[in-house]
Amino acid sequence: VTVGLAIKGGEGGTQWSDVPLYFASQLLGAMIGALLVWVSYYGHFQAHLTDPEIIAETGGQEGLVDQSAAPKAGPVLGIFCTGPEIRNVVQNLATEIIATVVLVLAILTQGLTEGLAVSGTGALMTALVVVGLGLSLGGPTGYAINPVRDLGPRIVHALLPLPHKGGSDWGYAWIPVVGPLAGGAIAGGLYELAFA
Repeated sequence: VTVGLAIKGGEGGTQWSDVPLYFASQLLGAMIGALLVWVSYYGHFQAHLTDPEIIAETGGQEGLVDQSAAPKAGPVLGIFCTGPEIRNVVQNLATEIIATVVLVLAILTQGLTEGLAVSGTGALMTALVVVGLGLSLGGPTGYAINPVRDLGPRIVHALLPLPHKGGSDWGYAWIPVVGPLAGGAIAGGLYELAFA
């Protein structure tokens, strides 16, 4: 959304000089949120990750899960970040781009209807678009549709002292970052072409 708003520019847009601060603030917020989840569910994580079945699954290792197989996410990684149902780089990247384009276009076009964003209806519409994206495109990748929503918690997962947590799936981590950034840029460009 930040990239789309920066490309849109003008009234209601974002200044490019503010983008790094927005990214840093959003990343920090996502990391704080992930830490709060860890604090809230600490006992659950400890009980689950010390279960003999989980220890057998992860090979008893603190870090990566079975390195001979395809990269496998740890048993609690999905609480922190997204992962693909089927690992296909092109499909996964396309899904993230498409979902982000739809979301950002929905947000950018709210300003075209007088008073929509101000009335609160815009927030409801955005929420319904996110729900619709989850129902239609959430299956293939978990629909990050926001790079920091995935990256910040993934970093926290990697740093947390959780026993037998498995890997943080860094081989996949670039897709929920690059896909939404590309989708936001495409949506901003489409908005400029269609409505500027």
